[in-house]
Amino acid sequence: MADRSIQGGDIQGGDGIRTFPFPVELSVGGVGMQVGPMGTGRTWHAEAPLERVHRIEFHVVMLFGEGPVRHMVDFTEYEARAGDLLWIRPGQVHRFSPTSEYRGTVLTMQPGFLPRATVEATGLYRYDLPPLLRPDEGQRTALRAALGQLRREYEDTATLPLSLHTAVLRHTLTAFLLRLAHLATSSADAVRRQSDSTFTLFRDAVEKDFATNHSVSAYADELGYSRRTLVRAVRAATGDTPKAFIDKRVVLEAKRLLAHTDLPIGRVGAAVGFPDAANFSKFFHQHTDSTPAAFRAELR
Repeated sequence: MADRSIQGGDIQGGDGIRTFPFPVELSVGGVGMQVGPMGTGRTWHAEAPLERVHRIEFHVVMLFGEGPVRHMVDFTEYEARAGDLLWIRPGQVHRFSPTSEYRGTVLTMQPGFLPRATVEATGLYRYDLPPLLRPDEGQRTALRAALGQLRREYEDTATLPLSLHTAVLRHTLTAFLLRLAHLATSSADAVRRQSDSTFTLFRDAVEKDFATNHSVSAYADELGYSRRTLVRAVRAATGDTPKAFIDKRVVLEAKRLLAHTDLPIGRVGAAVGFPDAANFSKFFHQHTDSTPAAFRAELR
């Protein structure tokens, strides 16, 4: 694990990406959450480099009132429209777009604010779920109402003592998150249902073996399909060829290692199946238009 040290209220990882803790001092009453409008000048830390890659150690849920808004999460650009939600989890690398207008409501939450049973029920740490969520009209109305009620409770510090105020916030936040979790899991289930079993088996095999196996034919043989069948299934599910799917997974893992660790570039290449550093650098440049060293330097 990379070395980390506290510097000026934030954490500087050994990988050079700044990591910001939840700003308890900025929340109303010092509770472990915040909810309010998005807009110019609003941030969770005075020194947060919003237009630079950085990490946060808390949850962020943005409900957009306008769009489109482009936002990078874990090296993937997402385009959110009005009514969409973006859920960023602790530890994920992300970056705001300097050309997008961020308007809507943003919720931030400190890990540990909710009890374990609620954390499990709401899937707070389901990193396999997509960050971008697109509710239908009924879901959007319910989520807006739940988030609006949470904001009213958050801002009302006069009618209850702090202990009860915090308890009410936890219950109201749980109600919102249960709706959000249902949307996230149902969205993921819908995607899975659209993918046939051939692609699902291929995807799982790639996830297990991508660091050592980059061969489409080897995966086809392992799964008992012809290469042509595999091509049809992967293209139908993703629009990509099987080779492109494998390469994207290898590139993502390489990016994560370059961003989050201080491993030498040769060892990063070896970790994703390239014993020769020159071949890894060539592969990485072909798929990103950047060398591994330049990609790492951009994040520091």
